Amino acid sequence: MAPRGSYAKGVAKREEILRAALDVVAREGYRGASVKQIADAAGLSQAGLLHYFGSKEELFTEILRTRDEIDDAAFTPSRSGRPTVEDIADGYLRTVRHNADVPGLVQLFSQLAVTAADPVHPAHRYFVERGEALRSAFVEAVARGQQEGTVTRAVPAETIARLMQAVSDGMQLQWLLEPETDMTEAVRALFILVAPESVAESTEGDTRP
Repeated sequence: MAPRGSYAKGVAKREEILRAALDVVAREGYRGASVKQIADAAGLSQAGLLHYFGSKEELFTEILRTRDEIDDAAFTPSRSGRPTVEDIADGYLRTVRHNADVPGLVQLFSQLAVTAADPVHPAHRYFVERGEALRSAFVEAVARGQQEGTVTRAVPAETIARLMQAVSDGMQLQWLLEPETDMTEAVRALFILVAPESVAESTEGDTRP
């Protein structure tokens, strides 16, 4: 086992690399961000960079994890109690709107989401666990809203959660192909269909920069 001091330094260095890598990928995209560029931004050689992550795929997977942590801290409303559909809509729409400002990270997410369908891909577990966590939070909030009468009961909560995820991921692909596409408005529209009264009021005006 490595000494505690060395381990802490290693963790800190990984975090430093990932922060630098986020900036490079946001600017250059999946294909444009080379290991050399990321290593240069982190003040390392390519071999030194891969010492911390093993491969480019593992590095990119950790970049997405770091992005999720930063976005969650920045855009998820900090309210006491269990989140409502309105809370989730608020945080989700803020995140989607922010994604339009970092096309390189959206490109990375969409590219890896396809290749990670292979169970042996380094990002496979990340995408499976991420999807499960998102749907779990959605299902809990939607089911509670259905009980309270604020969310449609025409569709099961689990199905609504999967539709939310599918629309969000799908709109990112459409936006990459057609940059004039308004991702936020499309996602907001689905929230309104699910909870027409409460969500329409709580998110009105939130889609504009």
